[in-house]
Amino acid sequence: MNSFLQRFGALVVGVLHGFDRLRFRGSKRQLCHPAGLLSWLGYCSILLKDYKTFAHEATLNLCRALEAPAEQADLYCFLNNSQHSKEEVALQRAAAQGRTQGLIAVLGCVEPCRILQVRGNPKTKRLEPRVELGKCKHYYHYYLDPQYGLRYTRLQTWFPFTVHVGLNGRAWLAQQLQAAGLDFVQKDNCFPWIEDFAAAQQLADAQQTTAWPVLLDGWVAQSNPLAQTLLKAPVPYYWSMETGEYATDLAFHTAADLGRLYPRLVQQAVTTLGGTDVLRFLGYRVCQDGRPLKNMAGEVTTRVKELVEGMCVKHQAHGNQVKMYDKFGQVLRIETELHNLRDFKVYRALEGEPEGPKAYRRLRQGVADVHGRAEVSQKSNERYVAALATVAEKVPLGELTKALGQRVSWKGRAVRALNPLAAEDVALLEAVSRGEFVVSGFRNRDLRGLLFSPAAGSAEAKRQASKVTRWLRLLRGHSLIRKIAQTHRYQLTEKGRSSLTALLAARQANTEQLLQAG
Repeated sequence: MNSFLQRFGALVVGVLHGFDRLRFRGSKRQLCHPAGLLSWLGYCSILLKDYKTFAHEATLNLCRALEAPAEQADLYCFLNNSQHSKEEVALQRAAAQGRTQGLIAVLGCVEPCRILQVRGNPKTKRLEPRVELGKCKHYYHYYLDPQYGLRYTRLQTWFPFTVHVGLNGRAWLAQQLQAAGLDFVQKDNCFPWIEDFAAAQQLADAQQTTAWPVLLDGWVAQSNPLAQTLLKAPVPYYWSMETGEYATDLAFHTAADLGRLYPRLVQQAVTTLGGTDVLRFLGYRVCQDGRPLKNMAGEVTTRVKELVEGMCVKHQAHGNQVKMYDKFGQVLRIETELHNLRDFKVYRALEGEPEGPKAYRRLRQGVADVHGRAEVSQKSNERYVAALATVAEKVPLGELTKALGQRVSWKGRAVRALNPLAAEDVALLEAVSRGEFVVSGFRNRDLRGLLFSPAAGSAEAKRQASKVTRWLRLLRGHSLIRKIAQTHRYQLTEKGRSSLTALLAARQANTEQLLQAG
């Protein structure tokens, strides 16, 4: 991020990190699997042969409780096609009826979902619960909330009565900015200008500390009058984040500034960034040959799509995405969307032991890890922005690398000049510039494996290690690399990244390309 702002900061008016589209899933965990349902039915003294009748009556009671008051208030509308945009229908009805706050529409439609049924087993000749793909009626309640903006709840009317809640973090932030008395310009779900971006960032960060279970349970109770009485033995909802788009917005002073730069960024993203880079952005560790350290199925894809808001570049790997937009020509948005969380870790206590010892543990879908999910996503966005910072360096190559050809002093000792034309120095620069070292850095032994043949004995290994140590001192003396504190690892500095990227690109260019550049 800092490298991008160092190059293009004069064009940027502000930066904002935070969630965009949010979708939460409320699951009655005991009722989501056959064994749990069987246990619950036994507790309620409901026989398996009576399950269908009981479930049907519960569904009818729920539908009547939801439809009757909505029809009486002229809020209800049934959609014959589930592909219709519910948000557009709700906003159109609200505009036609002059509704500007509170519940604005209740929409019903039949949609596919996972349901629980009781079926006969031909082998055992007995009834048993099963999870199946089916269809049932769903109700969408749309609200114009003075605190959170437009939000909705989606209620499933058959067992296990799963519920979804959706809202937009940027619409929520707009309400926060208004309450704080901060002026801003809003276009759809982005802000080309905010009076105080730092204060806005504090408000966006405060969203992550929300007591989500309390808030979401309250919204469900607001939409469902039978939330506590529908079942004989109530089962609480377990809340997880099904979709969380975490966006980093760089607002430019004018659309012309971003318009001149964005085509180069798209070219950089499509032609320069490879599958290994995308894995690194998302935080996966990769081998020297670009393969992930763990065996993960699937491929890394990059697609470019023209949208109403602007051109979108989408990278996808293992079910997770990194995207880039030019929102309305004035905001550069980098967005990470995580769905497959099994390879990410956060520092937390065990579930059920909030005061217990903390350690790096698997990132969970549950709302308890919303803050950790935001942290992982923001790091992904920042790595992507840093990669974009190397686009089309305009500083002359001679000026950029002039200091590399001169002797310097480092910690009181003379350090020789680098020779960009010498094979040994070029091999060293190429090694430290490898993509897999961007996230976690490189060690002495990493470079030995790239620059030397396997050592025949301990004496040869020691000689190789000593030579690499001298090379590391050389690179540190020229401020091309820095040591990561309390480790034996090194990373390229901003100067090193820009200088070596330009230098190595020039070495790979042919005569015709160099003549055209001149």
